[in-house]
Amino acid sequence: MKTSILKLTTVLLFMIFVSCENNNDDDVLDNISAAQVTELTGIAASGSWTITYYFDDKDETDHFNGYAFTFNTDGTLVATNGTTDINGTWSISDSDDDGDDDSPDDSDVDFNIAFSAPADFADLTDDWDIVKYSAVRIELIDESGGNGGTDKLIFEKN
Repeated sequence: MKTSILKLTTVLLFMIFVSCENNNDDDVLDNISAAQVTELTGIAASGSWTITYYFDDKDETDHFNGYAFTFNTDGTLVATNGTTDINGTWSISDSDDDGDDDSPDDSDVDFNIAFSAPADFADLTDDWDIVKYSAVRIELIDESGGNGGTDKLIFEKN
């Protein structure tokens, strides 16, 4: 009887492990359609956003406290804290077109952000993979080239 219980427990634990491993929240969206790109572009450009989580080797969310990010339809990106404006650019593009996507989990669509300065904002410059999005939240990841770690960036609508 104890052997049967032990075998059953082992099987159940294995099933739980496999199930958890296959339901990773950080999986990028695969096969994003042109309609989804249009939808996400409209969502991003529909108001201001706050960075609620930024991880690059460690949690660096506090570097962006007090800043609101506006993704303008002309491709400009402005981060403002009421007294300082930091200008950048953004786009959503098919990575096959620009050839610079280095993610092995390539969704073929990138959420591109570019700031030249200051350093904290320049760290956001990347071709981010889209994990998921809604009308009020955009989740992005990027696999770092050098150390193989995964950076994570989450915007939430103000």
